[in-house]
Amino acid sequence: MISTAIRVARVGSAAELAAAALMMLGYPCLMLAALVPSIPAFAAAAAVTYLSDHYLHRRGSYLVSRLSKVRAGLSIRFLIRQLLLILLLARLSLADNLIYYGAIACFIAFYGLQAPHGALTTLIRNRRRMPVATRNIDLASRIRIPDAPPRVLLHRAAEKMLHLDLAAVAGILVGAALESAAVGYTGIGITVGLGLAYVLALVPFVRSGRIPPNAERVLGAVDDWLREYRPETVLYFSGSRDSAYQVNMWLETMEQLDTRPLVVLRERAILQNLAPTTVPVICVPGGVHLMNLDLSTVRVALYAANVGKNIHLLRVPTMKHVFIGHGDSDKLASVNPYSKVYDEVWTAGRAGRDRYAIADVGVRDDDIVEVGRPQLAPIETWKGVPGDRMPTVLYAPTWEGWDDNPGNTSILLAGENIVRKLVEAAPAVRVLYKPHPFTGTRSAQAKAAHQRIFFADREVRRRARRRPAVHRRRRRPGGREGRAGADRGPAGRAGRRHRQGRRGRDQPRRRDRRGPARGDRTAARRVEHRVLAFLPRLGAPRHHGRRAAPVRLLQRLRRDGLGHLQRGLRLHRQRQAVRRHGLRRTRRGGVQAAEHGGAGRGDPLERRGRAGRAARRGPRPGRRRAGR
Repeated sequence: MISTAIRVARVGSAAELAAAALMMLGYPCLMLAALVPSIPAFAAAAAVTYLSDHYLHRRGSYLVSRLSKVRAGLSIRFLIRQLLLILLLARLSLADNLIYYGAIACFIAFYGLQAPHGALTTLIRNRRRMPVATRNIDLASRIRIPDAPPRVLLHRAAEKMLHLDLAAVAGILVGAALESAAVGYTGIGITVGLGLAYVLALVPFVRSGRIPPNAERVLGAVDDWLREYRPETVLYFSGSRDSAYQVNMWLETMEQLDTRPLVVLRERAILQNLAPTTVPVICVPGGVHLMNLDLSTVRVALYAANVGKNIHLLRVPTMKHVFIGHGDSDKLASVNPYSKVYDEVWTAGRAGRDRYAIADVGVRDDDIVEVGRPQLAPIETWKGVPGDRMPTVLYAPTWEGWDDNPGNTSILLAGENIVRKLVEAAPAVRVLYKPHPFTGTRSAQAKAAHQRIFFADREVRRRARRRPAVHRRRRRPGGREGRAGADRGPAGRAGRRHRQGRRGRDQPRRRDRRGPARGDRTAARRVEHRVLAFLPRLGAPRHHGRRAAPVRLLQRLRRDGLGHLQRGLRLHRQRQAVRRHGLRRTRRGGVQAAEHGGAGRGDPLERRGRAGRAARRGPRPGRRRAGR
């Protein structure tokens, strides 16, 4: 139910959903507290609305932006709270008090400061926005770029300005409770003074000395740097904020080129999410500015995605345009007809060439070049079966694509089965699950399948952390370890049974803490995942008169090896035989047929149930049997 509410409200977590619910319920509570009237209730409800609103803004909740679309934005919510405070003062019979008129004047002046504050922040942002943004490029030696205003002034400026009314609201509430106008006027003065100081702090940054040069001077400085650097290979990328991984995967390859590389981006959000790199990066959001840059020295342009903004660089005829993509799959996107605009299409191998040949979308076979996958270069190939290492299997399915073609991704039809079979494989393998970043963005079924795989993997890792480590002692010729080692084998087992028989049944057996042999321990690890799946049916053995927990069963399996698993399976089969055929389990692990009548106390055959226990116990002294 909570997950459904999170999905409907489009919030990120249960905490955000709780904060949104508290904020929505807080305003009706404010109205009720103002009508009653109750100053403590109003203060509590106001605190809840302040805190929940601040939390949602800090988390960047989608619900906050949606509220502004339905005329319930941040300014409206603060105004409603202030109007309800004035209603509270009226209900408290303070309409003739000066604090009532002071509150009205305070809020009018406070909202009068919102207009110049918003105008100054917008003007500073617009005038400081340069036509390009760079990384690893020295433009400061060519043009003068003044320092930006402190982050505390411009970051979430509207929210900070509105929260300055907190002093006035608190002062008015305390003044009304204490019937002291001085306290209320103090809070009002703090709010108005802080708002005025905030506006005045922004004024110096509007002066011409604090504004960067115009677009022509900045682009001229970039052209000067390009003529000095003379780039030869350009990695061009455009996309959404979430698609930054598509360009990040090629940064290391660009760093290893012998030619002078350059990364050209089209969105500022991509520059913010770009991974650390030593390659010069330039972000040019405007298409006209990009087409006016001096890229005459560039020989090859590499494109990581098929997007519409590629046309701004494809128009340059002096360079070779190559599509490298960001991964190969069997989706239709891997054989996009748009690829015909490039001079060459580079694929990872023969499969990429065959896809274009089968799709027949107009890409000539001569334009396809098999270049391999540079990201896989650090992986070393291995011939043979590793003897002392656990093999690793990587399952990295692509996302569901823009349509419902079943060939887009394997996560819908086979993802869970693939991961489950790998986890249950014998011999055991290490499973790495790396989903596509866009998995579940369009299809709810794909998102659900991904979450089931993720939570199943987290459960396996949680169980692995709970498994105790196997402590092995160094064996010595003499002593306890030497004697224990000598007890192995048929003769050793017979000797142990003989010594245990002499101790008697009432004396508890001493546990063997040496652990199983190397081969037995390895085999136990291989079948341990099968035990996890079989535990509900297995029935753990009794330990000191109580049923052992599944975790204890795993611990004993790790210590004693496959022998304990075989004993558990034998006990399970015996219990099923008792339930189905009326058989019973003896003390020595055997199974005998149970008679349904006439078994005495010393009879080896026993009956089940209350009648069997009464027959074994015999008549009690001083009591007559029923029926006599």
